[in-house]
Amino acid sequence: MTMSEPERPDLRSDAELARDRASLHARLDALKSSRTADDAPEPSRAVKGMAEGFKIASEFIAGIVVGAVIGYGIDQLFGTTPFGLIVFLLLGFAAGVLNVIRSAGRKPTAP
Repeated sequence: MTMSEPERPDLRSDAELARDRASLHARLDALKSSRTADDAPEPSRAVKGMAEGFKIASEFIAGIVVGAVIGYGIDQLFGTTPFGLIVFLLLGFAAGVLNVIRSAGRKPTAP
């Protein structure tokens, strides 16, 4: 022992650490092999609800964005700025609202 390295009773040798690591790997492998796909935990209701909310929000935003892109393209093609953008943005908004109503109106499936 040197002056810079104080004695620590909690230090273990490399062989002990390697044996513990091998034991841990063996226990993990046994646990993984005993589990099946049916043992996987089912997502909670909150997680399912949040996923449904993100899906509905993304459908709404996608409708608006697609309408805006089509309107912008029509404006650039025919030189009708900003009327194509306005009309198709409103149509995209209406399509987004319709998608939200359709998605929210579905009955949830029972687990």
